[in-house]
Amino acid sequence: MTAAENVCYTLINVPMDSEPPSEISLKNDLEKGDVKSKTEALKKVIIMILNGEKLPGLLMTIIRFVLPLQDHTIKKLLLVFWEIVPKTTPDGRLLHEMILVCDAYRKDLQHPNEFIRGSTLRFLCKLKEAELLEPLMPAIRACLEHRHSYVRRNAVLAIYTIYRNFEHLIPDAPELIHDFLVNEKDASCKRNAFMMLIHADQDRALDYLSTCIDQVQTFGDILQLVIVELIYKVCHANPSERARFIRCIYNLLQSSSPAVKYEAAGTLVTLSSAPTAIKAAAQCYIDLIIKESDNNVKLIVLDRLIELKEHPAHERVLQDLVMDILRVLSTPDLEVRKKTLQLALDLVSSRNVEELVIVLKKEVIKTNNVSEHEDTDKYRQLLVRTLHSCSVRFPDMAANVIPVLMEFLSDSNEAAAADVLEFVREAIQRFDNLRMLIVEKMLEVFHAIKSVKSLGEIPIVESEIKKEAGELKPEEEITVGPVQKLVTEMGTYATQSALSSSRPTKKEEERPPLRGFLLDGDFFVAASLATTLTKIALRYVALVQEKKKQNSFVAEAMLLMATILHLGKSSLPKKPITDDDVDRISLCLKVLSECSPLMNDIFNKECRQSLSHMLSAKLEEEKLSQKKESEKRNVTVQPDDPISFMQLTAKNEMNCKEDQFQLSLLAAMGNTQRKEAADPLASKLNKVTQLTGFSDPVYAEAYVHVNQYDIVLDVLVVNQTSDTLQNCTLELATLGDLKLVEKPSPLTLAPHDFANIKANVKVASTENGIIFGNIVYDVSGAASDRNCVVLSDIHIDIMDYIQPATCTDAEFRQMWAEFEWENKVTVNTNIIDLNDYLQHILKSTNMKCLTPEKALSGYCGFMAANLYARSIFGEDALANVSIEKPIQQGPEAPVTGHIRIRAKSQGMALSLGDKINLSQKKTSI
Repeated sequence: MTAAENVCYTLINVPMDSEPPSEISLKNDLEKGDVKSKTEALKKVIIMILNGEKLPGLLMTIIRFVLPLQDHTIKKLLLVFWEIVPKTTPDGRLLHEMILVCDAYRKDLQHPNEFIRGSTLRFLCKLKEAELLEPLMPAIRACLEHRHSYVRRNAVLAIYTIYRNFEHLIPDAPELIHDFLVNEKDASCKRNAFMMLIHADQDRALDYLSTCIDQVQTFGDILQLVIVELIYKVCHANPSERARFIRCIYNLLQSSSPAVKYEAAGTLVTLSSAPTAIKAAAQCYIDLIIKESDNNVKLIVLDRLIELKEHPAHERVLQDLVMDILRVLSTPDLEVRKKTLQLALDLVSSRNVEELVIVLKKEVIKTNNVSEHEDTDKYRQLLVRTLHSCSVRFPDMAANVIPVLMEFLSDSNEAAAADVLEFVREAIQRFDNLRMLIVEKMLEVFHAIKSVKSLGEIPIVESEIKKEAGELKPEEEITVGPVQKLVTEMGTYATQSALSSSRPTKKEEERPPLRGFLLDGDFFVAASLATTLTKIALRYVALVQEKKKQNSFVAEAMLLMATILHLGKSSLPKKPITDDDVDRISLCLKVLSECSPLMNDIFNKECRQSLSHMLSAKLEEEKLSQKKESEKRNVTVQPDDPISFMQLTAKNEMNCKEDQFQLSLLAAMGNTQRKEAADPLASKLNKVTQLTGFSDPVYAEAYVHVNQYDIVLDVLVVNQTSDTLQNCTLELATLGDLKLVEKPSPLTLAPHDFANIKANVKVASTENGIIFGNIVYDVSGAASDRNCVVLSDIHIDIMDYIQPATCTDAEFRQMWAEFEWENKVTVNTNIIDLNDYLQHILKSTNMKCLTPEKALSGYCGFMAANLYARSIFGEDALANVSIEKPIQQGPEAPVTGHIRIRAKSQGMALSLGDKINLSQKKTSI
C-alpha cells in the first residue's frame, strides 16, 4: 500500500506557501521551547507527516519532552500525532517506544478531567494495534461507570470498535453493554449502547427493546432513530417479526422529532402495504411538509409521496388524501407548489375533482390580493394550467372553471392570459353547451384586457364564438350596427373605438386598449381583427337574407379595415404597419368584395376544421403519454412467473431485496450500483485515458470516474526505469469550471514499481473541461535538476451532466427569446435519412425531442424539430434542428441543414455545439 493510500481519519488544511522547517529546528523547539513554541512545532510535525515525511528521529523527543505536559491543546494535538505516526517497524512489529505511549494513555484514562478521558477514548477508536490496546482494557471498562455522560458514551464507542476489530480483547462486550444499557439514564449513552448491540448482538438488542417497547415514545429522538433502524433491519431479514414491531412504528409516527417521523414513515411503507399503513405514512409525510420550514426538506418529502403514488395499490389510498396534499400550497416556494399541483392532478378522481376545483379557485383569488412578485405570476400560470387540465379530464367541471379563468384575461401577466385563451379556445370547440356562457364572459372582460398578445388572439376566438352565437340567434348579429356611428364620428380612429363600442365613450386621454395598441404600432391585432370581421360578415350574409342589410354590414366591415390600413400608412402610430399585416388586411378586403363560395367555405368551415384537428391531435398525444405513464407503473406478471410467499421464503433468499439503509448510504458515498451495459465498450476500460507514451520513463494512465458534481481521477503511475524515483509528484491544473480539491502527495517509486494516485476535481457548471498537467520526479543519486514528463490532456465529457427533460411549447419559445448565447452548427454527416439523423443526434446529445411523433412522421424532404435538455446544475439547453434531403442530388445524398443551440451560458452552448460536431457522422461498424 502506498503512502497516499494509508488510512487517514483526520484531514488538516495545510497552507502551501510556507517553507517546510528542518528536523533539527523542530527538535530544538520541542526540547527547549515554551508551551506555545512546542505547540507550533508539534503542528508542523503533524503536517509534515501527513505530507509523507517519516521523521523517525523526533519520536523519542516527543515522548520525553511533550508527552508529560498537562496542557490541553498539546494533549489534543498529541492524539492526532499518535493517530498518524507510523507505530511499527518495516517488518510489522510494534516499536518499543510505543510502550511508553501506552502507559501515558493509561494515565489519561484515569485523569480527573472528563474532557481528557473522553477525547482519549475517542482516539482509541482509531487505533489498529491490539498490542497497544490490551494493557488499556481495565481502564476502558472502568470508564463505563464514570459520573460524566461524555466519558461514558465515548467508552461505549471505544468498546464497540475494539470488539469489532479485536473480539478476543473483550469477548463479553455485548453482555457488558446490555447491563450498562439497562441501568443507563442519559439519552446519548443509551443511543450509543443500543447501536452497538444492533451491530454486535442483535438478539440482545431485541430483548432490550421488548422490555421497553411501550416506553419508546418517551425516549430521546437519537435513540428512537436507532430503534427505527433496528426494526427495519430485523423485519427485512425476518418478515415474521413484523407483527411484533409494527405497532411500535405506528407510535413513532407521533414522535415530536421530524427526523424520527420521516424515518418511521419510510420504514412503515417498506414493512406493510396495508391501506391503513400507507395512509398513516402519507399523512405523516404531508404533516412534515407543512410544518417544516426548509424548502429542501419539503421537496425531499414530496418526492417520497410521489414515489408512493407510483405504486398502483398505494395510488388509490393517496387519492383520498388529495385535499390534505393541497394544504402544502400555503408554502410560498414555487418549486414546492409546482410539484404539489402536479401530484394532486395525477391523483384527482371524479370523486374529489369538485373539491379540488374549489380549492384552486380560492388560490386564484388569493393571488389577486398578493403584491406583484415574479413568483406570483408564475404561480398564477400554474393554477391556470391545473384548472385547464381538470376541465379537460372532467368536462363537467368546465362550467365552474371558465368564469374564474376569464378574469385572467384582464391580467397584466401575459403568460397567464395566453394560457387562459388557449383553454377558452379549446372549451368553445369541445363543449357546445358552454358557448353562450363563454360569449357573455368574454364580452364582460373584453374592455379590460391589457395584453396585446391576448387581444391578438381573442378576435380569432371571438369569431368562432360569434359564428356560433349567430347560428343560435341571427338577430343578435345586427348589434354590430352602432359601429357605423363611431366611424363617422372618429374618422381614421374608428377601429380603436369599434371593438370598445360596448362601453360608454371616454375622453381621448384614456384611450381604449385596442386604440392604444394600434397607435403603439402593434398591427398584428389589426390583422386578427380583419380576419374576425371577415368571418362575422360572411356568417351574417349566410344568415340574413335581406340584400340591403347584407351590403350595409359588409361595407361597414370593409370600412373598418380600410381605415386601419390608412392609419398604418400614416405617421400617427409609433411604428408603421408591417407588410405582412397589410397583405392580411388586403386579403380580407378582397374576400369581402368578391364573397366567393370557395372563400366562404375556407373562412367559415375549413378554419374551424383545422382548429378541431389540432385540438384532437393534442388531446390524443396527451392521452398517449398518460397511457405510457400508466403502463410504466403497472407491474406486469407473466402467466408462468413463480409466486413468492414471504412465509415460505428461506432466510438467505430474503437478501435479494435491497436494504434501504444500505442503498441510501451507498448513494451518499457515490457508490450506487449501476448495471453494466451489455456492450463491452461501455465498461470501465472505455474510460481509461492514456496520459504518457510507452517509451517515457514514467508511464501513466487515468480512469475518469464521474459522480455528479465530483470527478475522481485514478492515475496509475509506472516507473519504467531501473532507477529509484524520489518525490514523484503528479501536478495537475484545470481549464473551465473545474477545481482541483487537493494536491496529490509525492511518492517514491522503486525500479519498475507502480502506484495509484487519486485526485478529486469539483465541477461547478456544464461546460467542457480540460485537466492537464505533468509528472515531476528526482532520480536518486543523480545531480541533475528535476525531471518532468508532460501528460496528455483529459477532456471531461459534457454528456455526463446533461439529462433529457420536457417543457411546454410556450416555455420553449420564452426561453428561446430570453437566452442570449446561440451556436449555429452546420450539418455535416454521412447519414442519408432525416429521421435517422434526428435519432442519432438525440442519442449523442442526451436531449429530448419536444416535437410530437405525428409531426415528424411521413416524408416530405425536410424536417424541423425542437430539442430540450437540462443539466444536473439546473441549466437549460435548447436546440432547433432544421434539416433537408437534397433530392436533386440523388437518393444517396447525405442530409444537409443547420442545428441552432441556445443556452443561458456561453460554455453550455459551445460545449453542446462541439459535441454535435464530433458525433454528427455515424461510424460504420
